[in-house]
Amino acid sequence: MPLRLDIKKKLSTRSDRVKSVDIHPTEPWILASLYDGNVYIWNYETQNMVKSFEVSPNNPVRTARFIAKKQWIVTGSDDTYIRVYNYNTMEKIKSFEAHADYIRCIIVHPTLPYILSSSDDMFIKLWDYEKGWSNTQVFEGHSHYVMSIAWNPKDTNQFATASLDKTVKVWSINSPHPHFTLEGHEKGINSVEYFSGGEKPYLISGADDKLVKIWDYQSKTCVQTLEGHSNNVSVVCYHPELPLILSGSEDGTVKLWHSSTYRLERTLNYGMGFVWSMNFLRGSNFIGLGYDDGTVVLKIGKNKPPVSMDQGGKVIYAKHNEIRISNISSTLEQEVQDGEKLSLQSKDLGNCEVFPQSLQHNSNGRFVSVCGDGEFIIYTALAWRNKSFGNALEFVWAEDSGQYAVRESTSRIKIFKNFKETHSFKPSFSAEGIFGGSLLGVKSNDTLCFYSWDSADIIRRIEKTSPKNIFWSENGDYLAIVTDKSTFILRYYKDTVQKYIESGQPIGELGIENAFDVVHEIEDTIGTGLWVGDCFIYINRSSKLNYCVGTEVVTISHLEKHMYLLKYLPQSGRLYLSDKNLNIVSYKLHISVISYQTSILRGDLEGAERILPKIPQDQRNSIAHFLESQGYKEKALEVSTDLDHRFELAIQLENLDVAHEIALKSDSETKFKHLGDLALSIGEIKLAENCLKKAEDLPGLLLLYTSTGDIEGMRMLAKLAEEKGQTNISFICNLLLPNSLLNCLNTLCASGDYSEAAFMARTYLPSMVPDMVEKWKDSLKSTSSKASDALSNPIDFPNLFPQYDLSIKAEKYFESLRSQPKSSLDYLKNNTQSLQKKQRNLLEEIESVSQQDYDKVLSQLQHFSLHSGVSETNNNNNNNNNNTASLLDDLDFTSTTITTNTTQKVSSPSPTRKSDSIASPEKQQQQQQQQQPQQDINITTPPLIDPSPVDHDLVLEPTPINTVSPTKTSPTADLSFLDNIPVDHDEEDEF
Repeated sequence: MPLRLDIKKKLSTRSDRVKSVDIHPTEPWILASLYDGNVYIWNYETQNMVKSFEVSPNNPVRTARFIAKKQWIVTGSDDTYIRVYNYNTMEKIKSFEAHADYIRCIIVHPTLPYILSSSDDMFIKLWDYEKGWSNTQVFEGHSHYVMSIAWNPKDTNQFATASLDKTVKVWSINSPHPHFTLEGHEKGINSVEYFSGGEKPYLISGADDKLVKIWDYQSKTCVQTLEGHSNNVSVVCYHPELPLILSGSEDGTVKLWHSSTYRLERTLNYGMGFVWSMNFLRGSNFIGLGYDDGTVVLKIGKNKPPVSMDQGGKVIYAKHNEIRISNISSTLEQEVQDGEKLSLQSKDLGNCEVFPQSLQHNSNGRFVSVCGDGEFIIYTALAWRNKSFGNALEFVWAEDSGQYAVRESTSRIKIFKNFKETHSFKPSFSAEGIFGGSLLGVKSNDTLCFYSWDSADIIRRIEKTSPKNIFWSENGDYLAIVTDKSTFILRYYKDTVQKYIESGQPIGELGIENAFDVVHEIEDTIGTGLWVGDCFIYINRSSKLNYCVGTEVVTISHLEKHMYLLKYLPQSGRLYLSDKNLNIVSYKLHISVISYQTSILRGDLEGAERILPKIPQDQRNSIAHFLESQGYKEKALEVSTDLDHRFELAIQLENLDVAHEIALKSDSETKFKHLGDLALSIGEIKLAENCLKKAEDLPGLLLLYTSTGDIEGMRMLAKLAEEKGQTNISFICNLLLPNSLLNCLNTLCASGDYSEAAFMARTYLPSMVPDMVEKWKDSLKSTSSKASDALSNPIDFPNLFPQYDLSIKAEKYFESLRSQPKSSLDYLKNNTQSLQKKQRNLLEEIESVSQQDYDKVLSQLQHFSLHSGVSETNNNNNNNNNNTASLLDDLDFTSTTITTNTTQKVSSPSPTRKSDSIASPEKQQQQQQQQQPQQDINITTPPLIDPSPVDHDLVLEPTPINTVSPTKTSPTADLSFLDNIPVDHDEEDEF
């Protein structure tokens, strides 16, 4: 039977003629040197070019190799130079003339800092790159071009060379002369390579006589000659893992030969011209090919090693045809860390007559099946005696230890029990694979059918699926169907199927409808998997070791490299995994955790409660996350030991006591802010205030204090905001607090916003306008002296500020009335019918106040200032007292309305024109002359807190005036400079 080969093309790129290829040992890269003088690095997983080097334009680069430990590539060209580059930085490390003619081949020593180069000058040279690329040895002996070199993997001090003088010579790096010469080809030899698998002392050569020869370099004889190519054989190699010889020829084909039987297994032709180069990566299944028209990377065979483990911990594995055994039980009493490589002693169990491509124990571990070379052999596990054999492309065991099935071909399936054939059937489709377990699975390219082991009757047919693998649970209740893109967890109803069969009803083409039910879909690509109870454990494409319980997926570990699951041993409580090089590691699997999760999924809360004390403390957090995902948040809060997770759960459950306790322990501003927001939303004002203070959440405190009318809190917040440099918060607090407007002016002045301070004083603190205007003028002098001179001060030009004295009098009077603001509840009690706003004219009211009443109110203000604890703030730049300067926060002395017979409310002056209050004297005088003599000027303010029982708007409405006699002549000002004011002093904002 032919060898079963899985061949996948991983990369195919078009380019100029490729003279050599090399595969990187750790990265998914292939290095290609081209006849046009360029060198490319391709990623054969992403199909993208990684790097490109222009090495020797117009001179072919016939050889290039990776030096991975240095992150270098080394190249040899027809210009006789060797060049070295760093493939990360693309920096040229070294360039030197190495030979007198074309450089044909370069190879890198696997461990020592050496490279060998061969040339058409008939010499081989040894270079030490740790000694400045010094030439430490020259090997002379060939009489023609030296085309190829190969290191001996069994003795890296030896190497072989192939030459067009029709000979293969074997050398040692310590001697300039060859040990011996192998002759037999009739024409020049293009390639030579050593056998890397097993102990055979073989090497292989390919020549222009169209032949491939296998040599025994110990007996110095030709063992076999392979004929089949129709043109020169340009390159040969052994497959690093499979029993294959590969040969590439100028006939455009790559032929695969069995290394034991020398039978031609497969011929590959990708239509890309002559095959010029070939390279393999030891320990992998990747082969790189260089053609006339580009580069190809093939994956031949599977990476999963032929290894199997029984329930007792005995591991049987194959190294080529040699079978060895190790015992995990020797490590059970040792303290082993997760992911730590196990130190296992192995012994030789015997040899296998076929090359093992798969190896697996039956359910009780007494027998081991080996399948390969189109045959199967069943051995006893302990003595390795041949129990049965036959033809098979695939072999699978049933759940019953005595049953198994083989796929002889795409049209014949056979079932055996106790080594005797019981059924043989031909599926209605092309059988491309079979799967063991509780049922026999047979797949085609788009169909999966399950058959009974006992009767070979179809149980269920599933269309439009072609799984890569199927994993059954030990009790046969669950199975995982692994496809290329996802994995489906199904439940198998044994009793339903058994009752249907016993009823004698006919089974249709699709089988029994209720045999399976889909439980869950894992949207992940899975390599290997196994079941422990109702828990499915698997390794995905990203090398994560996960398990799935119900619909919940949990990661056990992130693996450093891709590995393969072997078995779970209950006696150690650990999972055992192997890599492709048969290095075995283990990971702890907590069965108590899985049992708890399974009980929760089944709704058995009492059973889960009994299991909980058995769960280790370091697994409680994973249990808590699982409970949260299942909706048991209260239980998750009890179980979790992670403060962050417990806080999140407490917030979700609105458990303020637990959340506050955790926040105090962790002392986290973020937690306090989160808790404060929650407390505020559900009305826990005191807790919200404490948390917002801890979190220093000043905006949150502002919202809280303004919503609750907490004056003392506002004062505290204003002070705190000023200390923290959050002047916006401080400004808002002082704007809303009684008798604190001067602090707002100080804040604006401290930040250099003098124009805003002047306008704010004009609106709320008329008595402060002179000082603010002077500060504004001083700030403008460095920018524009003309702009500074154009500003008018009410002290110097009272004619431009009508009713200014009356505004100051109103400021002092009404400030006294709001020193002790009333509660909003008082307004509601006195306005049960309506809260309709009314207008008040403050200037008119202040005129109607007698001097005696005015003095009395002011004396009350002074008494309040002395005994109420209101802070007095001194302005650093003037001598005005805060109590004198403060006015109603919502008084606006700049808004005006012009009325005739009926009062009409008009908006504040448009910012697109200069202010009526603070403007150039000449402009203000012109505006006064244009006014009609009988117009009334009304000044309107927004609502304010007032002792009167009625909520209404106040309107400052001075007595009508006909003319204003100026006490000081206004100077004539040239305003043409306004066109040149800088951007940061906007004319519309400042004038």
